[in-house]
Amino acid sequence: MAILQILQYPDPRLHKVAEPVRSFDENLRDLVRDLAETMYAAPGVGLAATQVDVHRQVLVADVSDEHDDLRVFVNPVLIEGDGESALEEGCLSVPGVYDRVPRFEHIRGRAYDASGNAFEFEATGLLSVCIQHEMDHLKGRVFVDYLSRLKQNRIAAKLRKQQRHTG
Repeated sequence: MAILQILQYPDPRLHKVAEPVRSFDENLRDLVRDLAETMYAAPGVGLAATQVDVHRQVLVADVSDEHDDLRVFVNPVLIEGDGESALEEGCLSVPGVYDRVPRFEHIRGRAYDASGNAFEFEATGLLSVCIQHEMDHLKGRVFVDYLSRLKQNRIAAKLRKQQRHTG
């Protein structure tokens, strides 16, 4: 297992669209373990493969207080959603930035686990927002893409400045 480097906004690789997973093999299971370890170490509640420069449709999430409820979604698809979430969200690729974006309060979807078993899921609240947020990453979208151009430019400038000073 390994802790992977998380890409930081405005890195253009965050806008690359992920390819569907076709092979449910040991490499996929290694990726899932590495994503989980990276997410927990960050610490975060969700992480998409795109955020670690692996452009495959894989995401992990764990919104539990104890960090003991890891959920894995491979090739996730949203079937339906309703309601409007009022939660503010942040992102491991956009550290220190939080804002509200339009998300469903309740979602229903389908995906595969790391072994290739299909399943359907329902989620509300934080888990619903987390899944939608991570699915956006797989489509090459970052949550700041929903914000005004002015906010996007300020965030990008702030993060570039931070990156120059830290690294």
